[in-house]
Amino acid sequence: MKTIGLIGGMSWESTAHYYAVINRETARLRGGLHSAPLLVHSVDFAPIEQLQREGNWEKAGEILADIAVSLEAQGAGIIGLATNTMHIVAPAITAQLTVPFVHIADPTADALLTDGYDTVGLLGTRFTMEMPFYRERLEARGLTVLTPDVDRTNLNGIIYEELCLGIVREESRTLYVNAIDRLAHRSAQAVILGCTEIDMLIDDSNSPLPVFDTTDLHAKALVAAALA
Repeated sequence: MKTIGLIGGMSWESTAHYYAVINRETARLRGGLHSAPLLVHSVDFAPIEQLQREGNWEKAGEILADIAVSLEAQGAGIIGLATNTMHIVAPAITAQLTVPFVHIADPTADALLTDGYDTVGLLGTRFTMEMPFYRERLEARGLTVLTPDVDRTNLNGIIYEELCLGIVREESRTLYVNAIDRLAHRSAQAVILGCTEIDMLIDDSNSPLPVFDTTDLHAKALVAAALA
């Protein structure tokens, strides 16, 4: 099994989930006491979030690309970026690597298409919902992608002001459920949890639509790539 290099910390709450899923999936596939050979570089999220607010994606890309190169130099044979939003700089990262980079949107698209869905709702930070980098990658696979037409500011604020800090509020869960319900009324057949923290609030037990959790799908795809 190749060593997985994981760029995390955005936020550490979701990176902890990645660590658990990667190792559970490795144990499931390999059996016994197997766990994943894994290198994690957990960044300080505050400077990255500042660059997000400034729109300085070039600098953010340079920082994350340098980390990816460092992970490869330490022996990582597969690289993953444990955040949806920062995949906006995925091209800057992949340009510096000689090992495979597993893009978070790809296993998500694979799962949706395998299950027969073609029109999906996308929830995430305002960057993921409003900028084209994520939606276009899904659309290139033949998916129709819908984003919330109201409450984007509130949905974004819940991620940064609550979930990234480990705060889970029922009022916020209700807001997300209502957003999914509105997407369903606009013909969405399923919903993508396109931020790695949203699974702290939403799962199949409380969602009006089938849920596709990018954190879980991406972590398992990293394991599959490392075992290929």
